[in-house]
Amino acid sequence: MKVVDGLAFLTSEEMRRIDDVVIDDFGVDVLSLMENAGLQTAVQGRRMLGGEVIARRVACLVGKGNNGGDGLVAARHLHDWGAKVQVALGAPRKEFREIPAKQLAIVEKLGMPVAEGATDLKRSELIIDALLGYNSTGDPRGAVADLIRLANLSRAPILALDIPSGLDPTIGVPNKPCIAAKATVTLGFPKIGFLNPESRSSVGDLYLCDISLPREVYSRHGNMARVFERESIVRVPLRQ
Repeated sequence: MKVVDGLAFLTSEEMRRIDDVVIDDFGVDVLSLMENAGLQTAVQGRRMLGGEVIARRVACLVGKGNNGGDGLVAARHLHDWGAKVQVALGAPRKEFREIPAKQLAIVEKLGMPVAEGATDLKRSELIIDALLGYNSTGDPRGAVADLIRLANLSRAPILALDIPSGLDPTIGVPNKPCIAAKATVTLGFPKIGFLNPESRSSVGDLYLCDISLPREVYSRHGNMARVFERESIVRVPLRQ
């Protein structure tokens, strides 16, 4: 952990321990955290579209884990607000974990187009990157790598969910390939890798969002207990 201006930046292992405490000790379930993360991501996506989402073209790139589940929740909210949302999967449907698979089923029942693997992103006005979470290591492979390359080539602004896919969250070094986001909305705590200047081209503008982690958890880390007193998404300035 490193505290900068009162904000605690955590390693992947520290973030895993936080998640365990929140879920096991405080009883906040994964689905609640996922719903909050997806909603906040959708709100930030709407901001990036200038506040108007009706008929805007949004692509959500989602992986098989909980980060992908967060992205599917974001896709659902943007769809409900009037956006034209397409979903691209970084893994076959059968590989999705239980809770993300349920989120995928909801998205499909809502009639959003869902493609496995590479898809056309050229007409997208916003891309949400929810392919890989903070537990990922090494170079992305297969369909995930293909979608990262397509997103970077699309010229659409990219909003990374929690971390840009392909970025090492603890070291802050981009793997190959790595999302080049215009903005990153990180969940709960900023990741320590974001302090590495090498991460800047991947992270873009950094925002921290409230996913309803208990205040008691934040109070143990710098001045984090007061971070969301005025708003649920806060800009995190990164020193050059």
